[in-house]
Amino acid sequence: MLSSVAAATRHAAAPMSRRALSSLASKFSLTGTPEYEPNLTKYAGTYTVTLVPGDGVGKEMATTVKAVFAAAGCPVEWDQFDVTGESARRDPQLAKAAIDSLKHHRVGLKGTLATPVATYGAPSFNVAMRKELDMYASVSLVGKLEGFHPPKTPVHKAPIDFVIIRENTEGEYSGLEHQSYPGVVESLKVVTRAKTERIARVAFDFAARNGRKKVTCVHKANIMKLGDGLFLNTCREIAQEYAARGIKFEDMIVDNTAMQLVAKPGQFDVVVTGNLYGNIISNLGAALVGGPGIVPGANIGREHAVFEPGCRHVGADIAGTNVANPSALLLSAVLMLRHLHLDQHADRIQKALFKTLGEGVRTRDLGGNASTTEFTKAIIANLEA
Repeated sequence: MLSSVAAATRHAAAPMSRRALSSLASKFSLTGTPEYEPNLTKYAGTYTVTLVPGDGVGKEMATTVKAVFAAAGCPVEWDQFDVTGESARRDPQLAKAAIDSLKHHRVGLKGTLATPVATYGAPSFNVAMRKELDMYASVSLVGKLEGFHPPKTPVHKAPIDFVIIRENTEGEYSGLEHQSYPGVVESLKVVTRAKTERIARVAFDFAARNGRKKVTCVHKANIMKLGDGLFLNTCREIAQEYAARGIKFEDMIVDNTAMQLVAKPGQFDVVVTGNLYGNIISNLGAALVGGPGIVPGANIGREHAVFEPGCRHVGADIAGTNVANPSALLLSAVLMLRHLHLDQHADRIQKALFKTLGEGVRTRDLGGNASTTEFTKAIIANLEA
């Protein structure tokens, strides 16, 4: 579980908009143990963190993070495991070693691992890791950079700044599928009151601690009346407990949510939803602000926290070409530093990254021409500015 604080703090982070990505400067907290402090692996003032670079551009982005951390003097050592989506299937012992490392160190930084699409029965390391460590909350921070509009995205005058909190361990991702008859596959969607209540409290606690005013439950209860109906009604009940704190609650059908995100994204503040819907709208949200390269995220539970890009794209088509944007993984690493109470290091790196973007040094996905290496060097140079 991420670090608790009595009140969330905010830091100005020019050239960002008034609230965009402001939660990067805040602490996260989960329900149940308000004074919980994670039992992290720390020797002589240095934290040991599990690092899984992932597939595609993962190693390139991880190289940037390691270089920036070294230049900033962050007291972090890496326990690295080069697990890939394919190697997790071929070499389950390596995947197990990575999960064992996460169990021991309790905090990790991870790129995205690809899950083979056409391989029958191929497990997803991502899903297995979240279930094994009970990291039940996925948090994605979607925010627009002030003064910069990425190419090929809709133009919105209002600030875009919302948080997607999705249940990580059940729903359509329960992984319960079987072929009941040749040519007939049954896939079970599991929704429980206990886990829905847990994720709803995460969303409302996050809103309360980070000065946010509204929680939107995204669902499809008009069709899946029992499963999504349980999710919606449970969120409604939890919302009543927070009404006195000034947090507004609304619900929205998922297909309408997709339209509203494109038409009026400024209306969203905190979104709570199930696994599949959250996955889809996090990708849509990323497209509104410049793509998957700038959306940070985290997976959090009572005992473990793994930080990874909030929009999970492997980037296999650009792997090895030195054009990937490492901002999403670096911003996720900033969240990790705050989890480790290393706020000064987090502030310094965040400021250097935003200054680099503000100076017009941008990778191809943001309309620039800087390589990953050039972008990394610019961030490191701005650490000293």
